Amino acid sequence: MSLSAAGSLRLELSLVNPVLRAAAARVWRSDAGLPGRYRHYLRAMHQVIRASVPLMERAATRCETLGPDPLAPPLARYLRTHTEQERGHDDWLLTDAAASGTPPGELTAAVPPAHVAALVGAQYYWIEHGHPVALLGYIAVLEGNAPAPGLAGRLARATGLPQTAFETVRLHADLDDGHSADLDRLLDTLPLKPAQRSLVAVSALHTVTALAELFDRIATAPHVSESAHV
Repeated sequence: MSLSAAGSLRLELSLVNPVLRAAAARVWRSDAGLPGRYRHYLRAMHQVIRASVPLMERAATRCETLGPDPLAPPLARYLRTHTEQERGHDDWLLTDAAASGTPPGELTAAVPPAHVAALVGAQYYWIEHGHPVALLGYIAVLEGNAPAPGLAGRLARATGLPQTAFETVRLHADLDDGHSADLDRLLDTLPLKPAQRSLVAVSALHTVTALAELFDRIATAPHVSESAHV
């Protein structure tokens, strides 16, 4: 018996997600550099998450130009709904940065590095030159690897930073499981062709690789002091 589209994607991701989780664990290790790594994490994730709404809006708009494509209407509806669910999450990170002692302007003014552009930018390519359904692979990885429940509290205790500096971590731990279930239902109802299922998987696997690299760079970046922003 063949797996559903969602089941097949989850199986493929189960083979590579340990790499991503190991990279994240290196970021969150409890040592003197954790406050600096957390501030670095906030900056990097702001650069990623501020692209979420524009990406989904572009993919939904692209769906509306595809003509008689059976995927386009349900995919566009999902993306429009999910856009509203994600709107403003980049502002949460700015608020967390301020609570951690980092001026929000440092996040908004920072030049996004090439590895962040590679993570996000591949989705623009696939939306424009493949099919906007590729974005579902990206979403599956970001929401399928939500922060663990209790991580926000552990980080607050380990860093000495206020609880209010970890609201994005806490909220995504609460929200993303439900969003993952919504995505699985969509994948299993879309009339995906084999090439489209493959495109979703390629997008997801690229996202795992690029996100693991981002975490590795945070984990190994030098932090001169707890207040350093690397």
